[in-house]
Parts: sequence; structure tokens; C-alpha cells
Amino acid sequence: MTQTVSIPFDAAPAEVSAFLHSASAADIDALGFGVIGFDAEGVVRRYNTHESRMAGLSLDRVVGHAFFTVVAPCMNNFMVAQRFEDTARDGGTLDETIDYVLTLRMRPAKVKLRLLADPAIALRHLFVQRQP
Repeated sequence: MTQTVSIPFDAAPAEVSAFLHSASAADIDALGFGVIGFDAEGVVRRYNTHESRMAGLSLDRVVGHAFFTVVAPCMNNFMVAQRFEDTARDGGTLDETIDYVLTLRMRPAKVKLRLLADPAIALRHLFVQRQP
């Protein structure tokens, strides 16, 4: 029997990096917050069940599609998408948490977004934590 590995939403950057390097799909699915991983072209490659359930979007509707133009155009702005683009252009790392309101295809929902990018990790990640 394999043990599931987990991290909290606000884990230290080194802990998040180590987790993302080694996490299985089951580890990502077991988290109590949303996880979306996308490649350098912005195509979603990782999408956990928590986010699928909360957003009401199936894996088939998300994985393999452009995140900022097809899946979540409400995040295609200077607060989210532009930060990923700037970080990629500069070759640096990104680890920022922002308060945000999701509005596309749903009643407005307050969330915390954690934007994560590291040149050592193939995918960029967005953690989504719903607020009460």
C-alpha cells in the first residue's frame, strides 16, 4: 500500500518544489485545495479532483486545453497570466499568493491563488483555495 504525500496550501517554497517534483496524480488529488498545472504554452496538463469538483469542470473539459483563453479567461490579466509570462521571460521563479474573485461560469467566489513557477519544474502551477 502506498502512502499519500501532502502539503498545506501555504507550505514553504522548498517544500512545494519538492512536492511538485515527486507528487503522483493521487497525491495531487488528495489535496484539500485546487491544483492546476500548465506547460510553457499555457496548456493544462494537471488538474486535481478538488478543483474539478469546486469549479464544476471535468478533467476532459480542462486537461489539454489552453488555460488562460479556454478554461479560465477570467485569469487572463495582469494579476495572474502576466505574472507567469514575466517570470518565464526573466527566467526567474514565482511564488505569490493573491486574493482573487472567480467570476466565469459561476457565482463570484472569493479565493486565494498561489502562483508558482520554477525553471527547475516543467509545469507552472496555480493553487486555488476557496474562502468561506
